[in-house]
Amino acid sequence: MTERLNGKTALITGSTSNIGRAIARRFAAEGAHVVVSGRDARRGAAVVADIRAAGGLADFVRADLDGSVSASRALADAALERAGGRLDVLVNNAGIYPASTTATVDEDMFDRLYAVNVKAPFFLTQALAPSMAATGGGVMVNLGSWVARMGVPVGALYASTKGALETLTRAWSAEFAAVGIRVNAVSPGVIRTPDLADDEDEPGAAMMLGTPAGAAGHPDAIASAALYLASDDAAFVHGTVLDVDGGRIGVAVVAGEHARRGNED
Repeated sequence: MTERLNGKTALITGSTSNIGRAIARRFAAEGAHVVVSGRDARRGAAVVADIRAAGGLADFVRADLDGSVSASRALADAALERAGGRLDVLVNNAGIYPASTTATVDEDMFDRLYAVNVKAPFFLTQALAPSMAATGGGVMVNLGSWVARMGVPVGALYASTKGALETLTRAWSAEFAAVGIRVNAVSPGVIRTPDLADDEDEPGAAMMLGTPAGAAGHPDAIASAALYLASDDAAFVHGTVLDVDGGRIGVAVVAGEHARRGNED
């Protein structure tokens, strides 16, 4: 590894599994002191143990980011304490995706989705931006989604929350630039859950048919993109949503032609 985050501290929300876990491991491998957070203390301890076993620095803070100001501020305070009073990188990754259509969404689901996916990162950013500014600046990386900009017939409510977070990315980039905080986002395509058995299908993987990648991606691909945005390599990158989606958004491919060419290779 190149240790592109050597000497940095980073808080990654929702980092006890999947994409968040991959980001935490990668940041630690690149020299960052990582604060792992999530609701499940057992899984959090396992991530920390893996990082430390590999020679990295990590601590766990349990957090149930329910959208309340108090929950976000409590995580901010605890993370700053674990990180020695300074956080250089915040990754707003935690989110939920209950399967739904517009017809099946009730008020409780609506409020919970916006609480976890929008209010929680909003108030966590509110809580941490002043401390980042006071210590010379920092970096924020938000997790969007390809469905925020490409309509699909399921998950409209979820897509709208990710659209909100991508909009906040641009607004925060403008708002916090003067105090030295860079803000960008990663927009994943369908990502395979690493804990699935080899013979299990990833839900939603069919949506990657016809893309250049032709299949669901791996969480490590998102971790690499988040690392780039968090590092000094991206010092001139502001307010950007980086699509890491196998070409789902940006490339039009005829599914049948793509499949035919694949069979010829």
